[in-house]
Amino acid sequence: MNKEKHLTLSEYVKIERKKADLTQVELSKKAGVGLRFIRELEQGKETLRMDKVNQVLFLFSSELGVIPLNEE
Repeated sequence: MNKEKHLTLSEYVKIERKKADLTQVELSKKAGVGLRFIRELEQGKETLRMDKVNQVLFLFSSELGVIPLNEE
C-alpha cells in the first residue's frame, strides 16, 4: 500500500500561489474567479465548482484528478 502523503487541494493551491509570489487578489484576477472563491478554496470549503477549481489549477499546470483510497 502506498503511504505517500498527498496534499489537500487547499494546501496545494496555497503552496503554489506562494511559490508563484501571488497574492490571493492577483491569483483571482489571473484565474478569472472571484477573491471570495480563492479564499474559500484555500480554506478548504467542501462544495466548490469543479470548473472554477480547474481554472485556478490550470495556472499551476494542474487539474483535478482521482486518488484511489485502496490499492489492491
